Amino acid sequence: MALADSTTMPRILRMALGMIIFCSADQALALNIIAPAENSTLKAGETITVKLDLGLHAGLEKVRYFWYTEHGDTLVEQEESATTGTAPGSKIADEKYFQKGSASTLWGTGHPIVAVAALVSTEQDHPPFGGQLPVPKEAIGTMRLLAVGKYPGGRLEGLAVFDEILVRVEPEAELISIEFETEKPLHLGRGGQTAAYDKVNALGQIIELPVVGVFADGVVRSIRPSSAGSTYQSSDEKVMKVLPDGMLRMVGNGRASITVTNRGKQASLDVEVELQEDPNLPPIADAGKNHTVRGGRRVVLNGLNSRDPEGGALFYTWSQVRGSKLALLDVNMPKASFLAPDVFERRLFRFKLRVTEGGYAREGFVKGGADSLPAYVDVVVEP
Repeated sequence: MALADSTTMPRILRMALGMIIFCSADQALALNIIAPAENSTLKAGETITVKLDLGLHAGLEKVRYFWYTEHGDTLVEQEESATTGTAPGSKIADEKYFQKGSASTLWGTGHPIVAVAALVSTEQDHPPFGGQLPVPKEAIGTMRLLAVGKYPGGRLEGLAVFDEILVRVEPEAELISIEFETEKPLHLGRGGQTAAYDKVNALGQIIELPVVGVFADGVVRSIRPSSAGSTYQSSDEKVMKVLPDGMLRMVGNGRASITVTNRGKQASLDVEVELQEDPNLPPIADAGKNHTVRGGRRVVLNGLNSRDPEGGALFYTWSQVRGSKLALLDVNMPKASFLAPDVFERRLFRFKLRVTEGGYAREGFVKGGADSLPAYVDVVVEP
């Protein structure tokens, strides 16, 4: 039985059909990644056989596979590189492409950045819609594997068909050394601030150090997240305060040494903070409560409960970090929104909110003060 076009089928009948499917369906009806297994450990750079249980999803045209870091933004999806036209590869979508964008892209105000599929598979492949999937050689720690199915057109073309699992990736090679991809010492503030942090202008802001590991196989891997095994220590938390996942908050002027430990190796970076003294409490992001909706509904993400303890104005940044890519609107407003896609089974979408103290300048309202830690909200979409 085929699903009718959502634009022509009466809404009440469509919802009833979805309920029948949902209530009678277990995971056998869903498109599911069955290999590799959820939470399994893979080797960086190896090639694995990925397999799908298609459930009731007959007639698919292709399935695209994407690698993301655990909290990496879900980027615009495309089969081939938008700039080179090269064939799909085993790239990590956010680590290698997201960081090449401009700062305006990072804050959700600009240009879409393409995620390149690691594998594009059809029914003719073995196994069907699966096959030989390379694990990115640069991968380390917790990774997301996203499989997105596509129908060739017609009534099912707009159906969101995907599955996403978390796996752990470990390199076989030994860690040789830890490096910081920045100037040494790192100077933040007045007097020759490094260009990589040219927007650091207030105490309370957060930076993420570009910490990499040089491994015996010659691969340089980003080891900043805690899932990659890194721990951090500040010699003076009145200057630089250590936050989760290698984030560092500037809380006072002066010098501090940041020490990173991973796999028995250590490295330290001297940081000098020289900003205008202005005692400041960081804002708090609140992305709202998790909730469940039906496909076809307009969903509003509510960040209005975010707050600045000192009553200042806030700059909002919403992004998507789980699920197939959605068109997220008003990403720099207190409330963002999207149209929940029609789905054949329950599917999870996760969103991240960061807020920053803002103010008004000649060009209008701009961010420029202390940053919040990220807040997350889950939206489950049902048929």
